[in-house]
Amino acid sequence: MRRSKSLFVTFEGIEGSGKSYQSKKLYRKLKKLGYPVLYTREPGGCKSAETIRNIILTGKKNKFNILTDTLLYLASRNEHINEFLSPALKKNKIIICDRFIDSTEAYQSYGRGINKSLINFLHKFIIRDIKPNITFLLKLNVTKAFKRMNKRKIKNRYDQFSKKFYQKVQNGFINISKRKKRKFVVLDTSIDTKETENIIFKNIMKLVNNVK
Repeated sequence: MRRSKSLFVTFEGIEGSGKSYQSKKLYRKLKKLGYPVLYTREPGGCKSAETIRNIILTGKKNKFNILTDTLLYLASRNEHINEFLSPALKKNKIIICDRFIDSTEAYQSYGRGINKSLINFLHKFIIRDIKPNITFLLKLNVTKAFKRMNKRKIKNRYDQFSKKFYQKVQNGFINISKRKKRKFVVLDTSIDTKETENIIFKNIMKLVNNVK
């Protein structure tokens, strides 16, 4: 199916919220239907950004100063936008991205205390006019999220943070969704997985059908 305009879809939420699962389900469904869809993630999404991702997510919890940590995320995003996102959007692709700018604010500002003004200032140079058409924020009880995280065979550096930290991050995501002047769909992923999947798909098809 041909489209005359790009569509940028992001999924946000704390670890264990199901965002990776739901974003991949949406990608596979749209691809099966013949849409020009691409899947990506942050940090990462291109070779150079994936190199930075590996540095960020491996090792001990506090291996970096919090400002260094934030700058690494932003460096990865800069590579991702220049090498992948911007070219794909110019080709009118549907892009599904597991995490984007809201994760940086939620984790680094609400969670770790980095000044929001600094993040916003640097984003002006990095993201330019790129912004999601729709963001799905998946939330659930932090204790339940931790149970899901503990079942993972492969854990990253951020799986080592406390429940208190993740509660602050989730509260940050909710505040962001209320404040940002763009479309957010907030879903409680403690409900049936299939129902969550259906709600996401219906929202996407509304946007797809409005773009001719």
